[in-house]
Amino acid sequence: MASKLSGGVAVIGLGRFGRSLALELMAEGEEVLGIDPASSIVQSLAGRLTHVVSADATNEDAMRQLGLGDFDRAVVAVGTDLEASILSASVALHLGVSNLWAKAISASHARILTQIGVHHVVRPEHDMGKRVAHLVRGRMTDYIEFDDGYAFVKTDAPRVIHGRSLQGLGVRQLYGVTVVGVKPAGAEFTYATPQTVVRAGDVIIVSGPKSEVEAFASLD
Repeated sequence: MASKLSGGVAVIGLGRFGRSLALELMAEGEEVLGIDPASSIVQSLAGRLTHVVSADATNEDAMRQLGLGDFDRAVVAVGTDLEASILSASVALHLGVSNLWAKAISASHARILTQIGVHHVVRPEHDMGKRVAHLVRGRMTDYIEFDDGYAFVKTDAPRVIHGRSLQGLGVRQLYGVTVVGVKPAGAEFTYATPQTVVRAGDVIIVSGPKSEVEAFASLD
């Protein structure tokens, strides 16, 4: 099995998050090995993943037989069972997975996963909650925040920049943000240039420090 799938992704835990992730990876053309202890879950995904097996991911011998250590990429998507999550991650690391992602359900869970050596820790519910909160608060229609306090937003162009070129108005100097894309009504997004003139009804993509981006998106 390892020789066939080692170039793919192993997804450990096929609950809602793991199942969605595994199916999305398949849709993107990846080969996926799905692992879950529940035979009913495994049966429901048979034929939908490259390979799916019922196994205990905390059992190092079982994972070695599945060739988990031959995978460059694996995701521990175990839900609320913290012990199973941490032990599964530890086994994957011990077997040599070189790029391991793991889902955390709390800050302390994330800290433990990081301390044992997990390369990427994600908190889907927490991250989505933050993102939706930003969207609910203002005119933004999409929001992406990075770890270093940098953000991208999609928003309706505020009136203060209508009718003048970005260079002439001095958006970056005045507001500390960069307009990177503009979508006129009924048209596609295009890259913004210093000569771009923003009109009423345009949708723009703006990047910059989180506080400046949020302030800019709230302008009239």
